[in-house]
Amino acid sequence: MFWIIVFSYWIHLISTVVWFGALLVIVLASWPAFRQGALAGNDWLAVQKKLLPWANLSLVLLLITGFVQMTNDPNYNGFLAIDGVWAWAMLIKHIAFALLVGVMAYMQFGLFPAFERAEMLREKRPSLAQAEQEKLARQEKRLLWVNIICAAVILFSTAVATAVGVA
Repeated sequence: MFWIIVFSYWIHLISTVVWFGALLVIVLASWPAFRQGALAGNDWLAVQKKLLPWANLSLVLLLITGFVQMTNDPNYNGFLAIDGVWAWAMLIKHIAFALLVGVMAYMQFGLFPAFERAEMLREKRPSLAQAEQEKLARQEKRLLWVNIICAAVILFSTAVATAVGVA
């Protein structure tokens, strides 16, 4: 069992780096474009589409390895047994994780296809397409903020849960 836990931690750490790295690349690459109002639909979408499979795989691996770690933690007392700081930290972490996954799913299956439709509309109705892309860009910016906040909450909750075992 020891080596399963070791392997789980190793994969969990690698997945965290990939997931958080993809989020940082998206945020750092998008922020100047958001400020200048110069999000080129296809170029920006292409970058995100290349990162999405890695982020998605990382989130799945984080879910699986996190489950292995959580159920083997001495502080774990059962499903929804909220009986201490560790349990509260894990509950908050899982709520933030669920919100982050929901936002990413909406972006991937709702927002990005809407960007593609707006790009196709550009030839026939450029002013309408421009207005739609601006609206979608504002929405994407808000969703990226939600993802950043969720990521910060997840990492802070992890720090709290880890400190409970040490302190």
